[in-house]
Amino acid sequence: MKREWMTIIEHDKIARHTYRLVLKGEMVHRVKEPGQFVHIQVSKDFYLRRPVSISDIHVESGTVTLLYKVMGKGTDAMTEKKVGEELDVLGPGGQGFPIDEIETKQALLVGGGIGVPPLYYLAKQLNEKGIQVTSILGFQSAEDAFLTDNFEALGDLYVTTNDGTLGHKGLVTDLFPHVQGTFDTYFTCGPTVMLKAVANELSDIPGYISMEERMGCGIGACFACVVPSKDEKGYRRICCDGPVFDAKEVVLP
Repeated sequence: MKREWMTIIEHDKIARHTYRLVLKGEMVHRVKEPGQFVHIQVSKDFYLRRPVSISDIHVESGTVTLLYKVMGKGTDAMTEKKVGEELDVLGPGGQGFPIDEIETKQALLVGGGIGVPPLYYLAKQLNEKGIQVTSILGFQSAEDAFLTDNFEALGDLYVTTNDGTLGHKGLVTDLFPHVQGTFDTYFTCGPTVMLKAVANELSDIPGYISMEERMGCGIGACFACVVPSKDEKGYRRICCDGPVFDAKEVVLP
């Protein structure tokens, strides 16, 4: 990770409690894989930085696109940041989806809520490699949905909402029967309860999960964001060993 003051190029609301933040800086050239994140210092009023997944990058314009949801005072304060201001950013952090090491022809992407953004850059990268992409995105309601048109432009798209106001009413796993036989690898990001359900349903298929977690230092020193592993090491640090893991590598609570 490197520290950089990045300039806000765009900042707008795209769904209920959800904002798009476009930052310009040299960091765009250091992003290696989809699924990495940045650690933002909102202001001196907040001691801890806020981790935000990278949703997209544009090397030509030198911009990084972030999507974040207001979850508390820190992210609420971030909504007040204006175009032209600078943000104190550490990044890129973590291990992303190892797409250069994966042999797949058809991929299933399963995202829930604010776990959707990092899957968009992943979908673009897979698409550029000629890999067929099918996406299932879950939201609380139509008011919370975003990036649906973007995903639809890259492959087949299915949407679920808790209240049925958009797409299928129910859970993302409800739609698995509709996509059987259309993928040989899956990638998922979202709440832990969703990740566990997806991993259990697709236990016979290779998969990768990206975990959402509050972080302390963001560089692996404080051990505030750990998940049990299935080997003798005992734990993995989400901030630096992850946030992306092989689905068979960790034990989801």
